Amino acid sequence: MILTRDFYNRPTLKVARDLIGTRLVRILEGQKLVGLITETEAYVSGKDLACHAKAGLTPRTAVMFGEPGHAYVYFTYGNHWMLNVVTEREGFPAAVLIRAIQPVERVDIMLEKRNGRDTFGPGKLCQAMGITKSENGVDLTKKAGGLWLETGVKVPNSLVTKGPRVGLNNTPEPWLSKPWRFLVKGWNVPKEEMLRRDDPRSVRAMT
Repeated sequence: MILTRDFYNRPTLKVARDLIGTRLVRILEGQKLVGLITETEAYVSGKDLACHAKAGLTPRTAVMFGEPGHAYVYFTYGNHWMLNVVTEREGFPAAVLIRAIQPVERVDIMLEKRNGRDTFGPGKLCQAMGITKSENGVDLTKKAGGLWLETGVKVPNSLVTKGPRVGLNNTPEPWLSKPWRFLVKGWNVPKEEMLRRDDPRSVRAMT
């Protein structure tokens, strides 16, 4: 079932946690690529000095100020695209960064696009799924944009760790150490196992 607008129109930390185990779906050149989300980070309002919204409403951040349930895709480090999902009410800038996925459908295509490397990183998963600026603003509650999220597997709290967000460089405290990163520990299926479409072992690891 595709995630509805109401799913995203909630407190960002709750959305970030509940995204763990959901299915990120991408239609690329007629192929359906799917990965289970294994790591997220929350960014909440202009008061959060790690959040792009600290700069206010700009052409770059406009999507964050808009309707929840849209993709916010930006370019960073001169090399990587990053996928975020917009959360909370319209006018309140917040989003969740999708940091990692475990490929489960058309893994062969994702491995090829990554030259055999993993998808455990926000830039890596965007490369694997062909997500770029073209997906910025896409409505994730509909399939028309070729990018959406679906219900997946329920992940118990015992398998999810919380900790500080990463890569924040000179972000001051207390924002640097906010435990707003959610991660499934130890869920890394070897490449040879990933090549089995819908690998049942990987699903069992999440339940």
